[in-house]
Formats: sequence, structure tokens, C-alpha cells
Amino acid sequence: MSSLSLRLPDSIHRQLKRAAKLDGISINQFISLAVAEKLSALQTYELMTERAKGGSRESFLHAMALIPKGPIVEGDEPR
Repeated sequence: MSSLSLRLPDSIHRQLKRAAKLDGISINQFISLAVAEKLSALQTYELMTERAKGGSRESFLHAMALIPKGPIVEGDEPR
């Protein structure tokens, strides 16, 4: 496992301490989870961008046509 020295403004450190305590985890665990979440989001974006390059409007419309019709869930109404 690697070690990292991190400098934070005092205000952010206080908020971090409070948030970790509320979650019942250490500051180290909180930061590790936050970094993992951010990396996951970036990797998902990269994956979707790459997959979109091979897509077409026709294949998208075909996939959408395969979705069964049903009632619209409240909150999902078209705008």
C-alpha cells in the first residue's frame, strides 16, 4: 500500500473530519472511497466515450425499440 502526504485547507479538513465521523469511518478510508468513486466515474465516462464511437443512430433506435412499453413512472415524464 502507498502513503500520500496531503495538504488541505483547515476548513476542508474540518468538514472531512466531520463527514468521516458521521460515516463511522476514518479520514483515510473516507479519502480512499472518494478517490475510488471519482476514478470509477472517470473510467465509466472513458468507456462510454469509446463505445459511442462504434455506435450508430440506427443501432440506438433499434435498441430503444426493444424496450417494452409500460406506464410512465411518476417523475420520469417527458419534458
